[in-house]
Amino acid sequence: MKKLLIALATSTALISPAMAQELEKDELTFGFIKLTDMAPLAVAYEQGYFLDEGLFVTLEAQANWKVLLDGVIGGTLDGAHMLAGQPLAATIGYGTEAHIITPFSMDLNGNGITVSNEVWEMMKPNIPETDAGLPQHPISAEALVPVVEKFNSEGKPFNMGMVFPVSTHNYELRYWLAAGGLNPGFYSPENISGQIGADVMLSVTPPPQMPATLEAGTISGYCVGEPWNQQAVFKGIGVPVITDYELWKNNPEKVFGITAEFAEENPNTTKAVVKALIRAAMWLDENDNANRMEAVQMLSKPEYVGADAEVIANSMTGTFEYEKGDVREVPDFNVFFRHNATYPYYSDAVWYLTQMRRWGQIAEAKPDSWYDEVAKSVYKPEIYLEAARALVDEGLAKEAYFDWASDGYKAPTPSEDIIDGIAYDGKAPNAYLESLPIGLKGDQKVIGNEVQG
Repeated sequence: MKKLLIALATSTALISPAMAQELEKDELTFGFIKLTDMAPLAVAYEQGYFLDEGLFVTLEAQANWKVLLDGVIGGTLDGAHMLAGQPLAATIGYGTEAHIITPFSMDLNGNGITVSNEVWEMMKPNIPETDAGLPQHPISAEALVPVVEKFNSEGKPFNMGMVFPVSTHNYELRYWLAAGGLNPGFYSPENISGQIGADVMLSVTPPPQMPATLEAGTISGYCVGEPWNQQAVFKGIGVPVITDYELWKNNPEKVFGITAEFAEENPNTTKAVVKALIRAAMWLDENDNANRMEAVQMLSKPEYVGADAEVIANSMTGTFEYEKGDVREVPDFNVFFRHNATYPYYSDAVWYLTQMRRWGQIAEAKPDSWYDEVAKSVYKPEIYLEAARALVDEGLAKEAYFDWASDGYKAPTPSEDIIDGIAYDGKAPNAYLESLPIGLKGDQKVIGNEVQG
């Protein structure tokens, strides 16, 4: 079989326009975590898009996000499915220091916040109902406030899980809690627990372990990507209370990350990789998600996500199940290409940086120009657009598919698309931080166990 694949790849490469530019490196290993939003990598492999570009790719599941990042930095991985915060944090030296870039955004949306059955029953009296007697969505964290107060009055901390300190999940969970009036805690250079002054204690749990950790009672809820929210529903151990689509409509999620050095040394290879990933994203969304069930079967394989196809299909095919039997239409829960999902916008990078500053991971105030400079050092739309142009020239994509005229910043996200009703403009990060009720502002710092300034 391996000889057949190599023969097919060789014959494909001989006629491929990609070979007009010689690849600096054609054997590549990419890492991923077992989540449905790694789908563009799986599709690019299974549909032969990597081979079309003359690339011989191996995909390797990683134990956790730190191992994955270390693999890319150390060179055992050539690139990886990454948390959007990882290239930014590494580049500014928060945690592991390395210059990581992203020429491709992997998806929009795709996460949820789930609570245990016990917490859900305590929350329900605080949630308005629809005429049909179902909980009214989106559910605000205001409904969780009396629950947290009860835990605290009994001397019990209210614990929730997220996947990594610089993950979208950490920032989305914090955003939801703060929008409901709960303080998720601050970081300081001396205390990186993120629990300084916290009403709710957040800690790291790897995605596939979330349901088991919830069932064990170690945590009372979590924020994670699919299929691990739907898994809680199927196992009957928890209830998703909100999706990130409801939290912030069409928010950026994962990215494809490589070192700046790799991109500099292998420009043709980098462009070829991005071309294959763009084609995979188009396939995932084309014809109103017509290929999603095929993608579900693909992702259910043990070498990719390894969850039951039924569980993966629950969110990948345009629906989302909250309480058992409460299935609702969420057609954009997973977006891989629509809404310019694959374009690495500077404004997406800036949002992550504002959240790092908001909670103290960036310890001191920065001018707006700093946010812009960091975003441009990490997010690389110029590489993305070069790959997109090649696909258009080869007749594999349409001109209208891409945002050629952008300056790298999206139009501001309107207030009605965000759960707290606060608009976001990536060109004005400090004004945005000032508008958020809970979080660091201006020159404020976390000193010891309190916010000063």
